[in-house]
Order: sequence, then C-alpha cells, then structure tokens
Amino acid sequence: MSEVSETTPQPVQAPHPGGPAPHPGAPHQAVPAPHQGPDAVPAPGGPGSFPAPYPPFGGGDPGFPEAAVAPGFPEAAQPGRTPLAPLAPQGPFAPQPPHIASVPQTAEAGQPGPGPQTASAPQAGQASPGPQATPVPQAAHAVPAPAPQGTQGGTQGASAPSAPQGAQAATGLPRTLQYRFDGPEDAPVLVIGPSLGTTWHMWDRQIPELSQHWRIFRYDLPGHGGAPAHAAASVAELGDRLLATLDGLGVQRFGYAGCSIGGAVGADLALRHPHRVASLALVASSPRFGTADEFRQRGVIVRTNGLEPMARTAPERWFTPGFAAAQPAIVEWAVQMVRTTDPGCYIAACEALAAFDIRGALGRIGVPTLVLVGAEDQVTGPAEARTLVAGIPDARLALVPGASHLAPVEQPAAVSDLLLMHFSTAWQQDTSAAIPVLPHITAPAAPSTPFVPVAEIAPAAATPDAVAPTPDDRYEQGTKVRREVLGDAHVDAVNDTADAFTEDFQELVTRYAWGEVWSRDGLDRRTRSVITLTALVTSGHLEGLAAHTRAALRNGLTPAEIKEVLLQTAVYCGIPAAGAAFAVAQKVIQEETTPPA
Repeated sequence: MSEVSETTPQPVQAPHPGGPAPHPGAPHQAVPAPHQGPDAVPAPGGPGSFPAPYPPFGGGDPGFPEAAVAPGFPEAAQPGRTPLAPLAPQGPFAPQPPHIASVPQTAEAGQPGPGPQTASAPQAGQASPGPQATPVPQAAHAVPAPAPQGTQGGTQGASAPSAPQGAQAATGLPRTLQYRFDGPEDAPVLVIGPSLGTTWHMWDRQIPELSQHWRIFRYDLPGHGGAPAHAAASVAELGDRLLATLDGLGVQRFGYAGCSIGGAVGADLALRHPHRVASLALVASSPRFGTADEFRQRGVIVRTNGLEPMARTAPERWFTPGFAAAQPAIVEWAVQMVRTTDPGCYIAACEALAAFDIRGALGRIGVPTLVLVGAEDQVTGPAEARTLVAGIPDARLALVPGASHLAPVEQPAAVSDLLLMHFSTAWQQDTSAAIPVLPHITAPAAPSTPFVPVAEIAPAAATPDAVAPTPDDRYEQGTKVRREVLGDAHVDAVNDTADAFTEDFQELVTRYAWGEVWSRDGLDRRTRSVITLTALVTSGHLEGLAAHTRAALRNGLTPAEIKEVLLQTAVYCGIPAAGAAFAVAQKVIQEETTPPA
C-alpha cells in the first residue's frame, strides 16, 4: 500500500526498531517469502517478446516521456532471460487510491491554497485512513503547500499534477529530501539512493522483486526529479538530510544501496552513523570519484553552458554502446533526467564529489558490504571497486558483465539478484541488532528452488588495518584549500618542480597564504577571487593570472563576471594592463568552458 503526502513528515511509533509503523487501521502484512529464483514470477508474452512498460511506480518527472500508458520506466528487452513481470492487479501491491495527509493551511497572496479533496469509501481490504487522512480518487490533483523556494515536488502554478503513488514530496525545508515508499508497511526498510543526474526512477526495474521482501525507501537528490532546489554542499550534508527524513518517519536502522553519489552517501553514513546502517551495497561507487579537477571543471561547464552538454554526453558515460544503440527510448529517458535537473544543485553535487575522499577511512566501515560494478563502467570501474573491496574489511565484489555505469538500468535482472542475495544474507547475520522480524513472521531458511545469480559475488579479501587520519594543521589546511581553488594539476606541477632551494618558499605560501588568509571566514571565495584577479592585473603579474582565472571559474564566477572585473581594472589600472589580462583570461575561459565534443 502506498501513501502520498504533501506535508512535513511526522514521527511515528515503529512496531520494531527499523521499520515505519503500519498505516493506522491497516491489517498486518506478513513479509513475503524469500526470493524464489530468477524465473519465479511469470512474465508477459512469449520468449523474445518485448515486455510491456512497468506500471507507474512514481509519477513522471518533468520532461519524462509521456505515452498512452501512465509514465514509468521505459522497458528494455533482456536477451537470454525471462523479463521481470509487472505487478499483479490484485493483492497488497495492487494500485490503491492514495492517502493525502492534509492540515489546515491559509492561502497567501499569490500562492495557491490546498485543492479540493473528494472523499471516497475505502476499498475492500484497504486500511481506513488515519485521523488526518482523506482518501481521494487517483485522478485528483493535489496542490502543494507554499514552500520557501519553489514549490514542493518541483510543480508550479495553481494546479499541480497528481502526486506519484507512494511518493512523498519534500517540504521545502533544506533538512529533508523528496522520497517515496514501495512494499509492505511492516517489512524491514531498504533505502536506495540515485546517481548524479538521475531520479529515483533509475531503480524502477528493481522494485517488483525487492519490494516483495523489504519496504523500499527511494529518494531524490536536491533539484533532481522535481525536488526543491536546496543545494547540498557535501556528501555528508546529503547524508544528514537523509537521516533527518528517516527520523521524521520513525525509521532508525535500515539497509542501504546506492549508485555512484548515492553510494557515497551510504559509505558516509556507515562511517559516521554505523548504528543506523545494517548492511550496505555500493553500486558503481568509489572512495574517491575521479579527480577534484574534473568535477570542478564539470561545474564550470554547467555554470557557463547549462546542463545540455552533460545531457548530451550522459548516454556514453552511463551505458555500453550496444545497449545505447538497441534501447533509444531508455537513452532519451536518461537524457531528459539530466535536462530537467536544477543546474545549481548539479554543480553543488559536483563540488561535493570533488571533495569526497574516504580512502583512508575504508577500514572503519564495519557492516557487510557488497561492491557491485559494471564490467564496462568507464566512470567508476572495476579498479575503483577493487579499491573499495581491499579497504572494507567485510566486503564482497560483484562484477556485472555487459553493464556500464548505470548497471541497475542496463542489467536489471543481475543487479536485482545480487542485491537480493546480499541483503538476505547480511540481514540474517545481523537480525539481533538490525531490523528484527516480528515474532509471528516466519520464512524458510533457504529458497525452495536453486538460486543462481547472473553475476557472482567474490570472496572478501584480507586487508590491513586502516590508518587513522591525522588532524589538519595550517599546512594541511592550506594544501587542501590550495588544491580546491587552484586544482590538483596545478599544485602537483608546483610540487614536482620544487627542490631544496624552493621547497621552503612553497611551504610558506601553502601555510600562510592558503592555510591562513584563504581559509579565513571573513570573505567567500568568489570575493577573494575578484580581489586576486584585480591585484594581479594591477601589479602586472600576469604569470599567475591564468591559474587564478581557472580558480575564479571554480569559485563560482562566470565568464561575464570575470569580464566585468577586467573592465573595472582597465579604468583604474590602465588599458595596457587590462588588455594583456584579457588575452590571458580569454584563452583560459575558452579551455575551461568548452563542453566535451
């Protein structure tokens, strides 16, 4: 049974530590039997037939392809395997009229008030609505309450589209995330996180199987999938918002699976809040994503050109060439997800990934961990996966053939099988402390039919104990800030050319210029870049102008703003100095803001 809410999530009393309470008045639902193998659920059509699209697990994202049926994930053929079947029309997963929790609200000037709600009697076997719930037909339109920035769920105007079944719109507060539930209300909670530039729909094809065993909680990153555009500055902040959302729902302990940046959030939670995470799956993830320079440059490109360059290159980053050629509908769906993302939130996520580095802390992840990667992933490939497995004490590696970065989309059956195997085994080992099963719920000790995953989980590798990081001093803080502002390539080049004669000077610059002045809170980095560009032009030190023009772009200045700074210097510092500066800055800006071919 699914619930829809446009109000701030309220804490509820969970029946046991780890799962949300059932809906008031809802009959108790037993956890379904364990997975019965890849062919346990009959699929529509004969062998080789193209399966019908899935039912709409969530509403259409802005720009999501519309069809004669309700919007949902574009289905793809799976050669050599019976496709996953859509949900049956009867039973606990049958479509139900959503419940929209409502509270009295006062319409403000220029802001829409709550829309009319038509009451209807509950269906047979359906839970009665709670004290503050009014059942409405599925065709009803729910109008979100006013939000501080934008509107809930990304909708605008006096009449918003109907909320996705089972979805929860973010409240407009930056401390929570937009989310939705699927699966039995009394089952253990499995949280699933998306990749950068995607929405919770990237997991649509895992939901039919996973929701038979767990209460699936999916969330959108800020500014993704119509979520309010409250940018998060770091991976840790995303984790804090996720925990705040779960706290409001009474969910204390949970399993977690995340793709790419979603995996980074899970790893961060396992490090900072190990008592909350029962088991972990890191999909297409890494302890450090590429280089900080490339993610900061990606932010510069988006700030200058918008998201179109990222949307255009998404298929080659996310899918193998053969899959992209054979599944044009899914490719277009992926492109539309990127195009409809808020650019500011995308840039903030790039900055968060640029700063993310847990290589020295992997040994402190103490939960059973599955590291799953596509064999052809060119973004976070098998090498990064093996780094995770080598560092996490209780980790297993699963290599999925025929998949690139978005393995859950490209090879859904293999990913579903591996997640089912991992979380079933991991939670059996952790039942006393994780999410206990209610006493009267029983399940067989093993599947009744042989279970053969498409990809296999490798045994864990013995690893040495991780070395705890040492506290930052001024030099270490200066090195960190210098790399963030000037880029790793620049700092590495300077360090490589340093010798016994210049190394003390480089330490002086790092410790005092970057560890003290650039690290002060009195000015933001944008302002410091403006001052630095002006000072370099005034003093004629154009040898440093190229590096600081790149730094200004990374610190958030646009090419137009840099032009204004240089025009201002022309008035107060002289035309010749500004002319030379324009020539240097022009070359750098062209290099940094030109999208990839």
